[in-house]
This record gives sequence, C-alpha cells and structure tokens, in this order.
Amino acid sequence: MPEVRIDPLTGFRVIVAGDRAHRPGGGLSAVPAPAVDPDSDPFAEGHEDRTPPELYALRPDSGAPDTPGWRVRVVPNMYPALSGDSPAPEPDGKPDLFWGGPARVAHEVIINAPDPVSSLSDLTLNQVIEAVDVWRERMRSHGEASYVHLIVNERLEAGASLPHTHAQLFVLDFVPAAIARERERFGAYTTRTMGGNLLADLVQEEVRRRERIVAIDDETVLMAPYGARVPFQLLIAPRTPRGRFEDAGPTGARMLHEALSRLSRRLGASPPLNLWVRTAPRGAEHFCWRIDILPRLVHPAGLELGAGVHLNIVPPEQAAAELRDA
Repeated sequence: MPEVRIDPLTGFRVIVAGDRAHRPGGGLSAVPAPAVDPDSDPFAEGHEDRTPPELYALRPDSGAPDTPGWRVRVVPNMYPALSGDSPAPEPDGKPDLFWGGPARVAHEVIINAPDPVSSLSDLTLNQVIEAVDVWRERMRSHGEASYVHLIVNERLEAGASLPHTHAQLFVLDFVPAAIARERERFGAYTTRTMGGNLLADLVQEEVRRRERIVAIDDETVLMAPYGARVPFQLLIAPRTPRGRFEDAGPTGARMLHEALSRLSRRLGASPPLNLWVRTAPRGAEHFCWRIDILPRLVHPAGLELGAGVHLNIVPPEQAAAELRDA
C-alpha cells in the first residue's frame, strides 16, 4: 500500500507507491548512451585549445598547461552561470518584491578523465579516485565561499550539454535555501539529542536494520534513502561523521564506483543521472557530508513540480535488495 515518508535529512515528503510500477509502461531499465564522437569532443585529450585556459590539472609528468598528458583537467565554464566580475543590477524601487544581485563567484568544469566516455561508470576505479580527489581539491580552493556545490550530470536526459564525463563546481556567495534547511535540521537534531549527528545516527540505525543497505566498506556506507524521491536513488555517507567533504579523510570514491557499477548491472546500462556532493555550508556547526545519486528513469510531473511532493514507484527496500544482488 502507498505511504508517505519524510526524508530525515531534508524534511521533504515522499509518496512511496510500489504498486504503480506494475502499471503499463512501469518497467524501469536503461539503454546505453550514444558513443562520444572523439573528433567533436572539446574535452578530449589533444583538444585543449577548444576550452578556456585550464585552472588546474593532474599531470603525472608535469607537462605544460593546456597540452596533452593530463589525467584530470579543470577549466572555467565557457558559458558560466556565475562569474567573479558579474555586475550588480540596478536596484529596484520595490526590493521586497523585485530583488536582484550579481551572480557570483565562479563556475568550473572538471573533466574527469581524458577518455571519451559519457559516464563515470565507464572509468576504472583508479580514474574515479583521481577525479574525486580533484573534486575535493577544487572545493578546498574556494574555502572562502558561502557554499560550494559540486554536481555531475550524465547524459542529455539529466541536463548534460556535452557527453564527455565531467563535473561542475558552482561557487556561491550565499547558502541555498534547501541547504540552509538541512543545516537547520542538523543543528536542531544535535540540540534534541544532546550532541547527536543526524546523518551519523541515521547511518548507524540503517546499518542495524540492514533493509536499505546496499554495501559497506572500511570508509563509507551505500544505501537507498528511506525517503528516496526517485527509483534507485542512492546515498553514500562516511562511517565516521565529517562535516566537510573537502577536508582530509575518506572521499567515498571507491563506493561511488561500486554504486555506479551496480546501477549499470541492474538497469542494463549506465542510466542518465544527477549526482551531487553535499558538504557543510557556512555557519554549520553540526553537519556530515554525503554524495547523492539520482537516476533519471522517470520524469517529474505535476505532483512533483506543482506540490514539491515526489512519487517513487520503487520502494527503497526493494531497490536496495535488487542492487545488493546486482
């Protein structure tokens, strides 16, 4: 029977209705992504002149910037949503109704590997580890920002305008409302429990119950969230709570590779997906980083867009069981 759940981290309500997966057209799978054309791929090795000058690169042989020989490469976004020199708009006479400000601070692209592939799941484990290390390095380099939001969009259906695997880093001079809400929930939980960490306690209880756990390694836990918004949504969290992803400690790269591999095996191919790193925002005394993975197997419709309530047709317990067997 359908039920309403509250995600303990975000406070969002989700309707879990597994019976709807049996309606016509309810089966879920993924088809392989089209091959990346290496000749037209601006992120391919040897095409460094097709991007803005690099900001950072992992180069084992210490080659010159903007030349081949890199393993992970970082460049400014050619069409940035944020810019350090964004001008302030003219103030409106009704600021309570029409407030606007400059879109700052920075918008970077992290090319995860020179290989012309569309998914992190197509990379080796060592390549994923190197890419995630660079994610953390770039987040750390903007430590003065109010918030740094790192995302990966894979395939056109999930918003990727270029197919070559890459991440984007949005460096913000404000804390987005959804993240501020999570900061408040972490703080309130610590107060209520006299020192507890919301995500750490959640992970501990999920491990005890086991029904939504997919995998565990020495550093992290992979699970299907209790309030999963979409089918086969996954969450990676450290076994020992750490506020900021960019600080020293585990990155979850091995578990990320494991998660994407399991999704690919279960669904028949790597699915379109959105992935992001949630790290502690400015002003967070109590927090814990995580990685959220949301496959794009269904389309948000009127309920999700109009009411902000997601309808998930694959219960997280079922998703976890299927992924454990994948």
